[in-house]
Amino acid sequence: MTVLRHLPDLDPGTVTSSAGTQAGRYLRTVAHLQPGQIAARARLRTQRAFASRMPRTAERMLGLAAPAGDNWPRSFVPFDGRHADTGPDPTEILDGSLTLLGHTRRLYRPGENPRAADWVQADAPLLWRYHLHYWDWAWSLTVHPDRDQARSVFARLYTSWRTTTAAPRGTAWAPYVASLRAWTLCALFEPLVRNSAVTPTMRVDLGRHEAFLRFHLETDVGGNHLIKNLKALIGLAVTIGDTGRRHRWVDMLRAEVCHQVLTDGGHFERAPAYHCQVLADLDDVVGLLAATAAAIPDELTDAVIRMRQWLRVVVGPDGSVPLLNDGYPVPVNAVADLLPGGVTSTRQTSGRSPAGFRLLAETGLAALRAGRWHLLADVGPACPDTLPAHAHADTLAFLLWWDGAPLIVDTATSTYEPGPGRDAERSTAAHATVVIDGIDSTEVWGSFRAGRRARPTIIQMAVDGGEAALTASHDGYRKLPGHPTHQRRFRVTADRVRIDDRVTGSGRHQVEVHFPLAPDTGATVEDPARTVRIRTAAGQEIILHTRVTDAGATAAPRSSGRWDLRPARRAVGWQHTVPALTAVYVIDAQLPIEIRTDLDAVRQTTGKTGRNARGLQLEKAGRT
Repeated sequence: MTVLRHLPDLDPGTVTSSAGTQAGRYLRTVAHLQPGQIAARARLRTQRAFASRMPRTAERMLGLAAPAGDNWPRSFVPFDGRHADTGPDPTEILDGSLTLLGHTRRLYRPGENPRAADWVQADAPLLWRYHLHYWDWAWSLTVHPDRDQARSVFARLYTSWRTTTAAPRGTAWAPYVASLRAWTLCALFEPLVRNSAVTPTMRVDLGRHEAFLRFHLETDVGGNHLIKNLKALIGLAVTIGDTGRRHRWVDMLRAEVCHQVLTDGGHFERAPAYHCQVLADLDDVVGLLAATAAAIPDELTDAVIRMRQWLRVVVGPDGSVPLLNDGYPVPVNAVADLLPGGVTSTRQTSGRSPAGFRLLAETGLAALRAGRWHLLADVGPACPDTLPAHAHADTLAFLLWWDGAPLIVDTATSTYEPGPGRDAERSTAAHATVVIDGIDSTEVWGSFRAGRRARPTIIQMAVDGGEAALTASHDGYRKLPGHPTHQRRFRVTADRVRIDDRVTGSGRHQVEVHFPLAPDTGATVEDPARTVRIRTAAGQEIILHTRVTDAGATAAPRSSGRWDLRPARRAVGWQHTVPALTAVYVIDAQLPIEIRTDLDAVRQTTGKTGRNARGLQLEKAGRT
């Protein structure tokens, strides 16, 4: 399903760099890991190598597991089941096609027996194949009007899948994939499996999944992967009727929640889209335990409450989940499910609201608002020390909404495949922050790795009269000559947003201040040294005005740099980007310096003029 896209940490692939550079990056990355993670990675690789070389033996070992029982509570419908109508078209599935992540592929030809389905899909991207083997797309069959036909097709598809993937190896049996599938099959037993041709087979297979996952816990990765493993094992224990194992996995999940859910309610991977996934997972577990009249640990219910409170702060005034770090857009209906009572309390309607702020100190996110401005600043660590997979080099970046609509955005994520696209989307230049000498503030590399990391410090945050202000700094450029440090002060009033960037250190450096504009937003350089005029999709005009001074005690004005409008792409889904512009202020200067940028709303343009101006700018943006 695509309600919440389940996004695994895929293999990082080959890194194209010199041997010395790659070795240095690797050492700086591994230095953050715990010995237990390294040992767990070696264990899992050994187990997978064994299954690959001796598939029949591995299959026989799983065959020793006891079949599952019939104890899943019939009244409980998990998160994916509540959104079955938003998944792939069930008629399409019955016709042999499957649309996942917005891309359609054929499993079998019309009129052909579903047992002939192609479950290898060798030419499909790896993430698409992961979603194929999750089986959560099968929830769509539960809303097909012909229930008997849907159950019959499910039975034939499942029989075909099982024949192809019996040995616990390859993509279908990655622990993350097996975890999502196990939970889904437990929940689908009642609507699609009970009293069907595959009932005995499914009972056996759920037992096999339980045996597999017990010995493939992803303690090497941890994070949302381990949450998925434990959620699946709890669901399997309930289905099997093994109270002892259920207690064991619930206790382990409780410990993980205490580790992964920060005191401010944020998930420690600091990616809002993954926060939504983990929140849905914990809410599912709490719901399952309640439906079975089992004890629910206070840590789980408390974590769900705090994670919802965190999400209410972070959701934008347009109701969207910000795409900071990795993750794909979260549908509005999913957000509404995660936030009972709706998201109206998070929205800022058109009008002039008083200045205010909310600081999520441990996560490192801060929401500042005044008038029609709403700003979300990222002033926290790029990632947990031991889990860099979803980090971007975005320290001190921000998102900005005017009158409820996005203005300054994040480039976001369109792919996890290694290569130039993945590198660009994780880079500092893809975010609304400062780039020095063209390098990243956090050393992101491969698909899911990070070596040297920026270390942020929150200096001050306050509301003074009609102004909400926040000051923070980081040392991500410390390896450069002169050891530059970036300090940024955000100030939001009803009249304007002011960004003061102070770059200290010594020597001459190229400093760039990036402002990624929302798609459908045009821009014109009016004064190359000082001013850019932005025109929003709604016809509103915003002025970017810059002034450069010495950062010393005298703060004397000095020669300015130049504004540049660069064509760019913004990710709006998996393998889906749209054209946009990035306004960049560039200056070659002797440190220290201070760059002040004001954003002022000017006036409403006429519809015709606004459309023509946007068309010219987007035509330029599209030529990338």
